[in-house]
Amino acid sequence: GSTPSGNMNFVISTACIKMKMTPEEAINAATLNGAYAMNLSTTHGSITKGKKANLIITKPIPSYHFLPYAFGSNLIDMVFIEGKKV
Repeated sequence: GSTPSGNMNFVISTACIKMKMTPEEAINAATLNGAYAMNLSTTHGSITKGKKANLIITKPIPSYHFLPYAFGSNLIDMVFIEGKKV
């Protein structure tokens, strides 16, 4: 499916809660699988040499399993676009 929301914490939380996805499945759906669905997987969607380095670094969290419970929190610590911190 798709959503007009730009709040990826909410999207990942909803995928886990409503679609019964694991956090790992929801993250993959929001990153690599999303890029594949938009025919961008050769340049986006994963941290791989040669791909665009568009990514976020979160504030410290216990583990990625915590993400579905943090939909109301701003966990973003740093943002990188094409490898440059913005």
